[in-house]
Amino acid sequence: MVDISHKESTDRFAKAQALVEVGSLATIDAIKQGKVPKGDVFEMSKAAGLLGVKKTAELLPDCHPLPIEFTGIDYTIDGKTIRIEVSVKTHYKTGVEVEAMHGASLVALNMYDMLKPIDKNVVIREIRLLKKTGGKSDIDQS
Repeated sequence: MVDISHKESTDRFAKAQALVEVGSLATIDAIKQGKVPKGDVFEMSKAAGLLGVKKTAELLPDCHPLPIEFTGIDYTIDGKTIRIEVSVKTHYKTGVEVEAMHGASLVALNMYDMLKPIDKNVVIREIRLLKKTGGKSDIDQS
């Protein structure tokens, strides 16, 4: 890992996005009506995303363990596409962009797993960083 012992703790924020495209609007209807056999897709996927954010340092060797102070997971449906946004905050010496992207990845993978029994055409389209503040550079691509 990179030596961060000399750094000062500052407020850090990151927002990441993942896009999940389903094969039909019937799948979206099943999600909205709570008729997916494996359970509530949004709630189960949120739990997976929260665990992903918390366990990032355990799974990615170069990531520092850090205190997560907030994680928010939001969904937007547009046609057959589900947009997932994961926001993460901390006050620490290093950023949380990998944690946000890891959380978005796990939300998307959990959705894929839950939907595959009813839709063989689910595709994860994109995982990317939308915004990062704190540290040397801020970005905003949202």
